[in-house]
Amino acid sequence: MEKVGFIGLGIMGKPMALNLLKAGYSVSVLSTSAAATELTEAGATAYATSKELAAQCDVIITMLPDSPDVEQVVSGADGVLEGIQAGTLFIDMSTIAPATAVNIYHLMQAKGVEALDAPVSGGQVGAVGATLSIMVGGSANAFERALPLFQAMGKNIVHIGEPGAGQTTKACNQMIVGMTIQAVAEAFALAQKAGVDLEKMREVLLGGFAQSRILDLHGKRMIDRNFNPGFKVKLHKKDMGIALQTGQEFSVPLKGTALVAAQMEAAVAQGNGELDHSSLLLLLEK
Repeated sequence: MEKVGFIGLGIMGKPMALNLLKAGYSVSVLSTSAAATELTEAGATAYATSKELAAQCDVIITMLPDSPDVEQVVSGADGVLEGIQAGTLFIDMSTIAPATAVNIYHLMQAKGVEALDAPVSGGQVGAVGATLSIMVGGSANAFERALPLFQAMGKNIVHIGEPGAGQTTKACNQMIVGMTIQAVAEAFALAQKAGVDLEKMREVLLGGFAQSRILDLHGKRMIDRNFNPGFKVKLHKKDMGIALQTGQEFSVPLKGTALVAAQMEAAVAQGNGELDHSSLLLLLEK
């Protein structure tokens, strides 16, 4: 089995790396990560820099917050590009701008390395349960090589197309999720003001045409006032910005996306950026 280097051990990355260990892979992480001890206790090896880690691994996976973070890990001092060997496979599973993913693909090609953009959907629950949806851009050969790794972390795994296609698909996913959360939050805020029992409303709506995973899981969060982050508002705000940027590049007006992005901006400004994105309800209640 290939040696895997995993960079980015946050809410999503840590359980993903643990699932690779459970599947029998040799996993290396950065010793500078707050979760490094937990991973090494589970059997991972730790290296001080991305350069050192890349030099020792057959596959490098990154799971980082934003485009600049991935660019820094890849191209910065002691970064992946300084240590990676020809024939290695680089997989970015972060959610970043499609244009950044394409640029990283070309940087890796110059080093004799295949690269995939493979963002995920499913949140912390999907990361822990290895049930993530994984949308992949890059060559068919690289996808086939990566498939066993993806199968250790997810269930719905689709090769979308050329480099950048995975990130474009993820931007579309985040648009749909964001606008659906806003719709559920507005419906719940209205029902609550009108004195309607939210539990009973959710139950009946889940049996009709309004049924969705957002209504099911995030509706329950709203009722329970459980806004501990599965996916933080500030990160979804970033993703909506990526969608709007991509819309501008292709001259597609995204008016609904812009409205929800503004709501997320307001939530962050009110100090709720670290809360779960279902906390958009709090804005409407105010």
